[in-house]
Amino acid sequence: MTTRPAPPDRPAPRGRDRRAQLVPGPTGAHRVTAAGRPEAAVIGGGIAGLAAATALAERGVRVTLYEREGDLGGRLTGWPVRLADGSAATMSRGFHAFFPQYYNLRGLLRRVDPGLTGLRRLPDYPLQHRSGTHDSFARVPRTPPWSALGFMALSPTFAWRDLMRMRPGAALPLLDVRVPQIYRRLDRTSAWDLLSRIRFPEAARHLAFEVFSRSFFADPRRLSAAEMALMFHIYFLGSSEGLLFDVPGEPFPQALWHPLARYLEGQGVRLETGTEVERVAPAADGAVRVNTAGGERRFDGVVLAADVTGLRRIVAASDALGDTAWRARIARLRTAPPFLVSRLWLARRVAAHRPGFLGTSGYGTLDNVSVLERWEGEAARWSARTGGSVLELHAYAVAPGADREHQQRRLIEQLHTVYPETRGVRIVDQRHEWRADCPLFAVGGYADRPTVRTPDPRVVVAGDMVRTPLPVALMERAATTGFLAANALLAQWGVRGQTLWTVPDKGRCAPLRWAAGLAGR
Repeated sequence: MTTRPAPPDRPAPRGRDRRAQLVPGPTGAHRVTAAGRPEAAVIGGGIAGLAAATALAERGVRVTLYEREGDLGGRLTGWPVRLADGSAATMSRGFHAFFPQYYNLRGLLRRVDPGLTGLRRLPDYPLQHRSGTHDSFARVPRTPPWSALGFMALSPTFAWRDLMRMRPGAALPLLDVRVPQIYRRLDRTSAWDLLSRIRFPEAARHLAFEVFSRSFFADPRRLSAAEMALMFHIYFLGSSEGLLFDVPGEPFPQALWHPLARYLEGQGVRLETGTEVERVAPAADGAVRVNTAGGERRFDGVVLAADVTGLRRIVAASDALGDTAWRARIARLRTAPPFLVSRLWLARRVAAHRPGFLGTSGYGTLDNVSVLERWEGEAARWSARTGGSVLELHAYAVAPGADREHQQRRLIEQLHTVYPETRGVRIVDQRHEWRADCPLFAVGGYADRPTVRTPDPRVVVAGDMVRTPLPVALMERAATTGFLAANALLAQWGVRGQTLWTVPDKGRCAPLRWAAGLAGR
């Protein structure tokens, strides 16, 4: 297949925030030379692996991407299903929000959609507590610190008596979040304990900040407060991009990964889906051997972009990879508790005023409800044809060992409480996905997380569990570390790397930074 030239070497669009930070890549030749083109293996076809493969291939590196599943996307993959009414549909592992702060992820997607026309901005991100309180981000200012102050002023969950009880001194670390300093200060504290120390109002804690901890698929009592503080910085006090987000206008495979797969193939990437890597073994001659069921291949560099379970499995089977300390740290990585995604195709539509996405709290295990026909084309076409609705329910951090069928029934019962018009409506079809493969950012676990670089310079790591000195999280951390992993290999080969962007790498307001500095002494 013909290799296309790399795109012009210019920074990707960064959004509206003029204070976004430019992170230059390594300098060097624009592309590898034809006579000595290195060959790299990327293990894992999720966001991190796709970012790494893209950056390497665009610089002329010969890339083979291995993905265990039958399609790309990792935790954002999708697969075809046939509904009980005969309709073709796409099932996935659930809703994901594409925030405007995700500069590097959006830069990856711009390779195939320069205007990001395949993403749609939701008009609001409402939050609802069982007590009756509701919050909205539609009118919250985007520029810090007015974003946080505006949210509190507009929110019914922040009563004056509650604000008077809060302890501002305990919240000072949130005012100047820097990496890795925030982990030194807060990694040994749980998100729950930090909120308790600040005395956030109970309803506000659930509606605003527990939502962030749930983004990590973890109970806030087990989540590092440093991760939650980083999220607070990314959305409230570090960035002026705001809290409204985009969603793909079609299911993940059609909107994102199939176009990107075609782009990568055009760059000469060899896509080996449905292929599990069994072992990675550095060789004495400078190569790295990658073993699959189909045999062994030799590469000049390897990007380990598997999820936590896959990374642990590969490292455990590769006894010559890394050193003892590094291998022990990888073995100690853990995954978050199980989560449930339930997709329902209902015979009748929900009320017209229901939002496309609703965050919930106080309803038991139900964490959010999506009305997919509000924004996804496939669901909208099914709804228009049948008069029904396509709903998606999430339950994060379900207790391990819970009765799954009971939890599935319970989630639907909680939906009836939130949207009473769904009670008694015939369910045309339903699909339930149980997974437990997201990284756990446990209290005190930061030091055990891998960095991009390993003891072997030929082998690098990428993924949302990877430590990086940049203020990124979730999908954006996956994309960023994928590019950083590619940059680490490109630098060794004397080739120019990918330019990156992040939200500001420190608190935005000088007086607040000063106050936070005093608290840290």
